[in-house]
Parts: sequence; structure tokens; C-alpha cells
Amino acid sequence: MEERRWPLLVTVVPYVLLAVLTVGTVIIKHNDLRSLAVDLGLCALAALWMLGMFTLHPAWRERTPHMLVFVAGLLLIVGVLVHRDPWFGFFTPAGYFYAFGVLPWPWKLLGVAAVAAVAGAAQASTVDKTTTVGLAIFFAVLLANILPMTGFAWLDRQQDQRNDARNHALQDVSEANRRLEATLAENAKLHQQLLDQAREAGVLDERQRMAREIHDTLAQGLTGIITQLQAAENEPSRHVEAAIALARESLNEARRSVHALRPGSLDSARLSDALADVAKRWTALHNIEVQVTTTGTTLPLPPDAELALLRTAQEALANVAKHAQATRVGLTLSYLEDKVALDVRDDGKGFQAGVVDGEGGFGLIAMRQRIEALDGRLQIESEPGAGTAISASVPVLPGAR
Repeated sequence: MEERRWPLLVTVVPYVLLAVLTVGTVIIKHNDLRSLAVDLGLCALAALWMLGMFTLHPAWRERTPHMLVFVAGLLLIVGVLVHRDPWFGFFTPAGYFYAFGVLPWPWKLLGVAAVAAVAGAAQASTVDKTTTVGLAIFFAVLLANILPMTGFAWLDRQQDQRNDARNHALQDVSEANRRLEATLAENAKLHQQLLDQAREAGVLDERQRMAREIHDTLAQGLTGIITQLQAAENEPSRHVEAAIALARESLNEARRSVHALRPGSLDSARLSDALADVAKRWTALHNIEVQVTTTGTTLPLPPDAELALLRTAQEALANVAKHAQATRVGLTLSYLEDKVALDVRDDGKGFQAGVVDGEGGFGLIAMRQRIEALDGRLQIESEPGAGTAISASVPVLPGAR
């Protein structure tokens, strides 16, 4: 990262500084060829050291041991040059570039202090170090270089730490955003699955509703029509008229079922009156008297509860007509404290209740589904030769009393 911040300072400027100082040395020492040769050799060594340890091996710049050797070796060469010719102190900026640019903490602090010491030695080269005052001045010059530069290195370290903390915070935020996006995507997927399941459940509920309505309207109506047409062989006029009326009623109820409407009998009358009307028409079709009784104080019921009890009565009477061979039927509607109960009893041949209830036809299943969907209860009691009793109860509306 630091190499990207100072690309020219750590790759080009050191060579430029060294070249300028080399030219200056040639100009200054052109009359002292022996000393000039030593200086030129040291300059060449510094150039080759930078070239071999840094410029030609970019991968080494990320390796702390290699960079420690590189900076230490370069400072040693520069230190010898400064000792011989103080003007080579002008090369120390390159030392700072390398110390700040390639050394990690805490080696950076040590490297900066070493470069500052070389720079201070160059600045105090003319000071007489044989006297106490001279030594004091020399060390004062060293400290004047070392303390500010190491302080700057410390501040640079603090800035790096803040940058690292900010970068880590940004990474944490980015990771949190990524997880949030993943969670939102998962939630969206789950939401879609719930919608699909709800849609499928709605379709299934509608199919079951239509199946119950078809059974309770068309199937029962067609059964009654067939019965009337069969009986028409003896009394054609009365039974044909009854069959036509029953067909019309069944068609009307089927249309209302398609539109999810309440039966017409419940639209214009109370539940007890609708049950009495059902019993009257059933008696007219099958010549079996139905005794209808209502007990208790009439309570308001949810429309679905009234429909369920009406359909239960219709199905129970249809089963009596098809299977019971009964001579008497009783239908009782009871308004109790917290529920409304419907009982349908006959004196027919009965059946083994456990077997039929478990393996019975769709009528009993639909009857139970309707009642239990309203938190109600359906009970069937029967024995062969002892008749059948069907009892259905549903809760009343809260606060109905």
C-alpha cells in the first residue's frame, strides 16, 4: 500500500539523488583521484545495492527480513560516504523514503531513527567533538533530527492504525450488508414459498368446499330426482312435478354454491325455520314424518355455522332415505349456554358405527369437515337394528348472551 502511495520516491528519486551527488563529488575531488575513486566505488556499490535488493526484485518488498537487510546495508554505505564527505547527507531523504515505504512497524521507527542519526552526523560534521561543548552540540544536532522524525513516524503509525480500523469497519459493514442481502433473499424465497403454499391450500380448500357443496346440492338433488322418477311409474303426475321442482331447486343451489352464497332458505328465514322447511320437503318426497323441535333461546350464529348445521341435517336425512329404512325421524335444534346442537335420530336398521365412520362415504366425511372446521363436534351413534343418532354442535358467537 505504501509503495503505491510513493512510487517515484522509492523507485526513481534515490537514483537521481545519488547521480547528482556523484557528479558533485567528481567536480569537488577531481584533483584527488584516489579519494575520488573510493567515493565513486561507494556510490556504485550503493546503486548496485538498491538495484539488486529493491528495484529488480519487487516481490522482496513485501518480505520484512529482506527489507531490513536492504535498509541496513544502504545506511551503512551512506554512513561511510557521509563520514568521508558530509555533503552525502543530502542522500538521507532517500533513506527516509525507504524507511517509511518498506519497513513495517516497529522496524519503521528504528529505521527512521537510524536515517535521522546519519543526517544529524552529516549536519554536525564540522563540530569539534573533542570538547564537551562540541559533544553536546553534536548530540543536540542528532536529537534535533531523531526526535522530530521518530515523532512523525509515530504519528504516521497512528494514522495507519486509524485507516486499518476504518477499513476493518468498512469490511464488517460490507460483510453485514452481504449477510443482510442473503437473509433478505432467503426471506423473499421463504415468503414466496409461503405464498405458494397458501395458494395451494386455498385451492385445496376451495376444491373441498365445492366437493361438499356438489354433494350436498347436486348429488342429493339428483338422488331425489331419481327416486321421484322411479316412483312416477305408479303416480306419474305428482312425482314428475316433484322431480321437476327438485331439479330446479338443486340447480339454483348449485349456482349459489359456485358463487359461495348462502342457501336461499337461510337468506329469508332463521335456521330453525330453514330446518323445518327441509324436513317438510323431505317428508313430502319420502312419506316419512320428521318431527322438528327447537329448544332454548334463539342465539345468533356465524353464517358458516348455520350453513354447516343445515347441510348436516340435509346429509343426515339423505342417509336416512338411502340406508335406514326408518319409519320415524326426529330433528332437534337446541340452543344451549355456549353452543348450538343439532340432533337427527331415526328408528331404522342402524349400522356398525365404528366401521362406517372410519370407512364411510364422502357424506360423513364432508359432514365432519364442516363441523370441525368451526371448532365444533360431530358424534355418530348407531347399532345394527337400533337406529342411528347424529349429533353436531358448534359454538355460538362470543357475547351472544
